Amino acid sequence: MRVARFHAPGDLRLEDADEPVPRPGEVKIRVRQCSTCGTDVKIFNHGHHHLVPPRVIGHEIAGEIVEVGSDVPGGWSAGDRVQVIAAVPCGTCPDCVRGRMTVCPNQTSMGYHYDGGFAEYLVVPPAVLRVDGLNRIPDGVGFAEASVAEPLACVVNGQELAGVATDDDVVVVGAGPIGCLHVRLARARGARRVFLVELNRSRLDMSAAVVEPDAAVCGSEVDAIDEVRKLTDGRGADVVITAAASGAAQREALRMAARSGRISFFGGLPKDRPRISLDSNLVHYRELTILGANGSSPAHNKRALELIAAGWVPVHDLITHRLRLTEFHDAIELVASGQAIKVTIEP
Repeated sequence: MRVARFHAPGDLRLEDADEPVPRPGEVKIRVRQCSTCGTDVKIFNHGHHHLVPPRVIGHEIAGEIVEVGSDVPGGWSAGDRVQVIAAVPCGTCPDCVRGRMTVCPNQTSMGYHYDGGFAEYLVVPPAVLRVDGLNRIPDGVGFAEASVAEPLACVVNGQELAGVATDDDVVVVGAGPIGCLHVRLARARGARRVFLVELNRSRLDMSAAVVEPDAAVCGSEVDAIDEVRKLTDGRGADVVITAAASGAAQREALRMAARSGRISFFGGLPKDRPRISLDSNLVHYRELTILGANGSSPAHNKRALELIAAGWVPVHDLITHRLRLTEFHDAIELVASGQAIKVTIEP
C-alpha cells in the first residue's frame, strides 16, 4: 500500500508499505478520506515534539472497516463506515474521570503516536476503542464530510466552553476552515449575529462567500476593533473567538468584547512566541472571561457527526479541494497558501 510518511522537517515521502495486520484489540480500516489541516503543514515544516519519525501522519480520518481483531468490543464488523478520533485520552486519570478528557495529561494522538490516515489502510489501536473513539458514520454522511467531524469536534468543545448561546453577538477572528466551522456552529447554537474578521482579503472573500457571516471585516484595510464596535452600536461582542495563531488577535479580542464578554483563545500560538501582553484592567473592570480550548473528546466527535448528519453544520461546501494521496504535496501547498478552505485526501 502507499503511505505519506514523515521522516524529518521538509522530508515527507510517499512510500510503499506492507498492509497492517490487526492484532488483538485492534480494528483495520480502509481509509476513504483523510482531511488536511494547518497542523499537517506545521509538522511538514517543523516536526512535532510528540511525533517520533518515521511516522505516517494524518488525523482527520474516515473509512471502512475491513477486518476486526480478536477481543474488540462494540460489535464492529467488516463494512462498517467509521470516523476515528484524533486526540486519544487515557480514560482513567483524574481529569478523564471528571469528564475533562480534553486536558488528559496522558493523551496520545493518531498520526503522532500511532500511524495516521494518509495511507490506504491503518489499524485503530486499542487505546481508541477503550474510550469509545471509533464512531459509526450516520447514513447520508459521506466519508469526506465525516473526516471534517474531527475539526468540528474541536470547535464544539471551544463553543461549549465559551457558552455561545441564543442572542449572542459573536466575532470569529480567522477565516480558515476552523473559522468557517465556528461561524456555522455559532449560528446553529442560536447566535444573533456572527461577524468574521480576517487580515487576508482574498481568504476573507473566499470564506465569507461560503459561510455568509453577518459582516466580513478585513483587518488589513480597516480597524477591526472599531468596526466591531460600530456593528454592535458601541457595545462590543458577547463572544470573541480567535481562530488564528496570532498574539495580536488575542490582544485585540479583549477590546472587541462587550462588558461581561467571553474571549476564547482557540488558536494556539507558535511555540517560539507563546507570550502576549494584555491590559488586565480591561479584564478586571469589564468583567471579561478568557478561556482556553484544546482539542476534543470522544463525545465531541459524536456530537460533531450528529450536527453534520442533521444539517445543522453543513461541511460539504467547505471542502474546496479533493485530491489523491499521490498529490499530497500539492495538498500541503494549498493549505499553506490559504487558497483552499478544506482539502481532503482520498488514498
